Formats: sequence, C-alpha cells, structure tokens
Amino acid sequence: MVTSSAIPSIRDSHARDTFRDLAGLIRHEGLLDRRYGYYAAKISLTLLTLAGGCVTFVALGDSWWQLATAVFFAALFAQIAFLGHDAGHNQIFRTGRANDRIGTAFGAIVGMSYGWWMGKHTRHHANPNHEDDDPDLDIPLLAFTRAQLGDKSGFVRWTTRHQAGLFFPLLTLEGISLHWAGIQAVWRGEVKHRRVEAALMAAHVTVYLGAVFLVMSPPVALAFIAVHQGLWGVYMGCSFAPGHKGMPTYTDKTKLDFLRKQVLTSRNVRGGPWVDFALGGLNYQIEHHLFPSMPRGNLRRAQPLVRDFCARHGIDYAQCGLFGTYRHVLRHLRDVSAPLRSTKTNSGAEPGI
Repeated sequence: MVTSSAIPSIRDSHARDTFRDLAGLIRHEGLLDRRYGYYAAKISLTLLTLAGGCVTFVALGDSWWQLATAVFFAALFAQIAFLGHDAGHNQIFRTGRANDRIGTAFGAIVGMSYGWWMGKHTRHHANPNHEDDDPDLDIPLLAFTRAQLGDKSGFVRWTTRHQAGLFFPLLTLEGISLHWAGIQAVWRGEVKHRRVEAALMAAHVTVYLGAVFLVMSPPVALAFIAVHQGLWGVYMGCSFAPGHKGMPTYTDKTKLDFLRKQVLTSRNVRGGPWVDFALGGLNYQIEHHLFPSMPRGNLRRAQPLVRDFCARHGIDYAQCGLFGTYRHVLRHLRDVSAPLRSTKTNSGAEPGI
C-alpha cells in the first residue's frame, strides 16, 4: 500500500524557487491566458446539444426508447459539470464574479449546488490526498488509507471489506449523493448565496421531475431517472477517481512544498483528444493542480513542459493509460481493505485492526 512515507519531506527556499521557474516558463508560453473563443464555442455547442436533446426527449414521448436519451443526458450532464468545474477555477473569464455566475448556472442545470462544490473542491486543491484535510478522501462507504479502517462498523465495514468489487456499482449512487449534499448545504446555510441557490435547486427539481412525469408514464419515468442519475454518477466518479486515488497520501508530519505536494499526489491519464473530451481535461491532473486557472484547452500544451521540468528536477511524474489507471485504483482499494478480509476467528468475528 502506498502511504505518506512514500513522499519525502521537502520545504525550503530552493523548492519555492523551483516552482517559480516552472511558473515563469508556463507564463512565457502564454498558457495562463484566457481562451474566450475556445469556451464560447464549447459552451455554445454544449447548450445546443442540450436543446437538441430536450427536443428529442419531448418528441419520443412515453417510450422505452427514452432510456437511450437517459444515457445521452448522463453524458451531457457530465460535460456541463466539467464546464462548471472550469468556471470554479476561473478558467473561462478573468473575474471571479463572472466565473461564479456562469458556474452557478451550470450547477443549476445539473442540479448541483455550486457554492457547496466550490468549498469542497477548494479544500481538496489545497490539500490533495491529505489524510485528514482532503474531503475527497472522506467517503463513508470506502477507505483510502489503513487508518480509516478503524472507523468502519456494521454495513459500512462490509462495503469497505469488498470495496474494490463494489467501487463501480457504488458510483451509481454518486449522482444522488451530489444532489443531496448540495441540498443539505443550502438548507444549513453553508453556502454564500443561499437564497439564489435554493431557488435554482428548487427550479431544477421542479423542471426535471415535471418534464419526466409529464412526458412519460410512471414506470418509464422511474426507469429514466434511475438510468440517467446512475450513469451520470458513474461518469463523474470515473472522471475524478483517476487523478488521485491510489496515489501517495500524507499527513501534517510530511512537510511538502507546493510543487511536490501537487505532483506527487496526482496522476495523469494518457490518450488523445477523445480522452481530453471524455474526462473534461481532468486527465491532465498534474498540470491542473499546479495551475488551476489554466484554461482547459491549454493543458495539453503544458503537459510536456511540466513533465520535462519534473524529470530535470528528479520529481516523480505519474501517468498511465485510461484503463491502467482504473487498475491502479482498484488495486489500491483492495490493498487498503486487506485487513478486513483476513481470516476470521473461530467465533466468526472479524479480527481487530
């Protein structure tokens, strides 16, 4: 199992200068400049595709062929969520206000609280794979470190014991989880623009359920919702998991400079333009974590510069193919949960951790 001990403690002025050199190279190449044309085209095409999907949805009416449109909308919702992610990192416009406004709109389309997600994702970027401070490691049904095993009991202990085999099935619940977490955050007043987000989420639920049950009979409508939300969750999980799961974790005892903290905990996914599109640019996880505000369209150009820079400075740079990264994730989950699958005592009770 990969643990925090795999990351050396480095935090000095030389390390800061090292990142400054890389940042200077990236700026010199113009890779932090806004890409207005790129995003204008991407957003326009995405919204046109959404409109076309809605027309098809209404035209099909009460038909089991609607399950095909459910698959289509699952993929489209993920693409819209990627645009919201880009807005959250100020990749689209120069000002935070403009990015937040369009990000909130994208969140409303897919039924997510933009404010809740921003808070969670900002903490993740500040402490990627930190065993205590990264919220993406805090998933009740799973364990990403051996230290998390001691907190598991009952049904959660069982899911953790079999987490490698259950990983992809559990992702079908990710879409519902994203909706519910946003609703809870808005209800508790944990977001900045509570009234706006509450109104937008209520509108999403009303329009979504109203359209589904007005156009289709209850059996078809329920099947549509299950396929749409389930596959959207799988798509989202499969897009975010490759970036960090199975990579080294660390604690406060490990002193890391910014460059190594972001690079050593992240993994890139190799592939052509289709992988860039399918994963929304998250396949360049290392470059994205080093330069979060870099427009998605520039990540491919930045990748060889960052890779070569890391090679010259002896910094491990992890990347593999799309299917290879899922093997790493599943192997890590299996290794972490191994103590829970150890031989049981004669009484049938599981041994202590």
